[in-house]
Amino acid sequence: MDRLALLGLTLGLFAIASGFTLHGGHLDTLFDLPALVIVIGGTLGAVLFQTPLPQFTVGVKMLAWVFKAQYVPLNATVERLINWGTAARTNGFLSLEAEALQETDPFLHNALNLLVDGIEPAIIQDALDAELTLERERLLRSARIYEAMGGYSPTIGIIGAVLGLIQAMQNINNPELLGSGIATAFVATIYGVGFANLIFIPIANKLKAVVVQRCLYQELIVEGVVSIANGENPRVIERKLAAYRVS
Repeated sequence: MDRLALLGLTLGLFAIASGFTLHGGHLDTLFDLPALVIVIGGTLGAVLFQTPLPQFTVGVKMLAWVFKAQYVPLNATVERLINWGTAARTNGFLSLEAEALQETDPFLHNALNLLVDGIEPAIIQDALDAELTLERERLLRSARIYEAMGGYSPTIGIIGAVLGLIQAMQNINNPELLGSGIATAFVATIYGVGFANLIFIPIANKLKAVVVQRCLYQELIVEGVVSIANGENPRVIERKLAAYRVS
């Protein structure tokens, strides 16, 4: 569990609710089912309209990354690459075949297979760079789904507010009902702006940060495997990969 993400969301909601009640407001006035249906349904509908199904499906799966702490083994992978460089320099690339067969990470598994097969370093570089770029773009496109939600949500909230005002104006001859209707109408605006700035946009930014971290891990693998393929000294490989270590 990513405690910082959970803390941030809780703090944001608590600050808004506390500020509202300190001004004498009642929290029950912020709960309005029609406004919620308009904002959530309208925002989701707009995003579904613009997004291909495979991209939307990946975006939904990525949502688990927001509150699940992402561990990227940069330091451990640096050590593994240095050890593999030593083994390859001493016993040849075929000595890494067992490592390739046992590797569960798809990207690292593919990289080791290219190395064991004796593929030219330039071809390994091109193949892995292409795979890394395509994967990064695929994940970033899916993360932008929530960015789009953050863009649509405030506008849908305004639509909900206008619809609420239209309904409220039907009670123009009844000031008590008119005032209550106007207050309820603006709840939709609060939902639109609140969901955008407290949920959708932070989710998008968090997912993009996770994608960048995953890509850094893959760049480390590319750098290390290509260095091994070039037959570089393990000490040189260690110095090249030192920048990827996390203290």
